[in-house]
Amino acid sequence: MSPKTWVETMPYPKGLLKWLFKTPILLYRLGLGLLVGRLFMVLTTTGRKSGLPRRTAIEFHEFEGKLTVLSGWGTKTDWYLNLQANPLATVQTWRGPQPVRARRMDSDEELARAFGWAQSNPTMRKMMKLAGFQMTLEEFLAEKERFTFVVFEPTSEKTPPPLPADLVWVWPVLLGVCLWLVWLIV
Repeated sequence: MSPKTWVETMPYPKGLLKWLFKTPILLYRLGLGLLVGRLFMVLTTTGRKSGLPRRTAIEFHEFEGKLTVLSGWGTKTDWYLNLQANPLATVQTWRGPQPVRARRMDSDEELARAFGWAQSNPTMRKMMKLAGFQMTLEEFLAEKERFTFVVFEPTSEKTPPPLPADLVWVWPVLLGVCLWLVWLIV
């Protein structure tokens, strides 16, 4: 077995780090989804215990025309456990909200294509090297259970409601305050 990468040994975020990871959600609520939505998507799942909408921001990539995520903390994340209980979710990117059905990528053929795509993509290759991920395809497939790739496929089924841009009102207020401050100074 290959040694674990530093990413695999990172503890699950808590406290300030967890709050920092939620920054893209705030940006979406402020109406800035067009800016951050090319790198981060907001995933809305149904809570496995509460039945309520649960949201998280996740870095995503498009692989073979589908939104795809590599879970940095494997199968232990709340969002992944929620998807195990109910695979219907809503994702939001710069393109807007989309109802999806999630599935774990598990076939050797699909994983081999994803591995080849990652190796041919300069950005992904740099990220993998930075993360300490240096495996051959054969090693990767032999240890595929270490890696949790989730594919989100469009669906027409009912999914949880998307995250609203409910803080857009902040911008006119900030503009008003700035204009008032300028008026005071001048």
